[in-house]
Amino acid sequence: MPAATMRRRIAHLDMDAFYASVELLRYPQLKGLPVVIGGGRRSEDEAFKGAQADRPLNKIPVAAFPLLQGYTGRGVITTATYAARQFGVGSAMGLMKAAKLCPQAILLPVDFTEIRRYSNAFKAIIGDIAPLMENRGIDEVFIDFTAVPGGQREGGRVLARLIQKSIFDATGLTCSVGVAPNKLLAKMASEFNKPNGIAIVFEEDLHSKIWPLACRKINGIGPKADEKLQSFGIHTIGELAQKDIDWLIDHFGQKTGAWLFEAAHGQDERPVVLSSEPVSISRETTFERDLHAVRDKAELGAIFTQLCEQVADDLARKGYVGKTVGIKLRYDDFKSVTRDHTLPNHTGDAQTIRKIAGLCLKRVPLSQRLRLLGVRVGSLMKAEEHAEFMKNEPVALINKAQEATDSIALEWQLF
Repeated sequence: MPAATMRRRIAHLDMDAFYASVELLRYPQLKGLPVVIGGGRRSEDEAFKGAQADRPLNKIPVAAFPLLQGYTGRGVITTATYAARQFGVGSAMGLMKAAKLCPQAILLPVDFTEIRRYSNAFKAIIGDIAPLMENRGIDEVFIDFTAVPGGQREGGRVLARLIQKSIFDATGLTCSVGVAPNKLLAKMASEFNKPNGIAIVFEEDLHSKIWPLACRKINGIGPKADEKLQSFGIHTIGELAQKDIDWLIDHFGQKTGAWLFEAAHGQDERPVVLSSEPVSISRETTFERDLHAVRDKAELGAIFTQLCEQVADDLARKGYVGKTVGIKLRYDDFKSVTRDHTLPNHTGDAQTIRKIAGLCLKRVPLSQRLRLLGVRVGSLMKAEEHAEFMKNEPVALINKAQEATDSIALEWQLF
């Protein structure tokens, strides 16, 4: 088909209950049961692992797995099987709340090594079939079907079916695919027929398939915006589309109002971005109990050091160095605060990150108990580019930058 006559076809592929599905590959005996993935590793998980060390994973009896019942702590759900979702349990829900809704659910910790392995595997499969792919996280991608063989047939259904089958044959995992004229509609469509479904949307389907949906189905409309829309009697995308753009700008501001008008009419010209550089790399943790900077100094110090080391490991694994080090705190009243400091030179060194992050901590009040602690490194640069830059940079300037870093580091001690 000549390029001029091709209709733009963008797919959004979302893996079905990805974290849980990966676990079910290892523990097929849990298929069809309510399973929740989330929280950190607990003593119960270690005891389970130790007690079953001599058994093949697929032979461990269901009764041996730790349950959600009686869970206490601050952990949240990463994902849940569809059997668990029937009880109202879902992603981002606190595990304590989930334990009340579905105490019989099996609770498993997240295995990030295995998750990354399967994530890389399914994306490699897509790349071999349809190389114009935008990575949107661990379990979802956008794909430009427009000029790919099969991408126009049945509106993209033929190519979507091929990708689904190829992923399943290679990994045993299922995914759902939405194909539409743009990213906005494709993401909405991928939710239509979950799990393991395909949904096709054309421009002419806007009235019948999109307008009856709740405004929250538009990616980018959060709880506060939806509450404001409902205060004006706007509940569906169709009702939003009836509003004049000037009215929307008057009530939501120039940028948001114009975007709401375009989104309600299914307009989205964003391209599929084949590669994007991360803005920053961060790690954070929510504590099982609130911690105090003085009374829990040793525990906080160990956690703080571990976060810095994890960020340094992430930088090394992804091939980056950074020069802006920052921290994030959330207090027991849920208020958050951030601080950062920019170094004269890029670094990926865990000790340097720890020292500068410690200096940032000195700039925030620490009289309240802490609920969350995070460390971030930004202003990133590819490690090989930085190495080349350092080879060509005059030694005097390098030494000056290092002296400035060392001077700052002298002030860091807090945890």
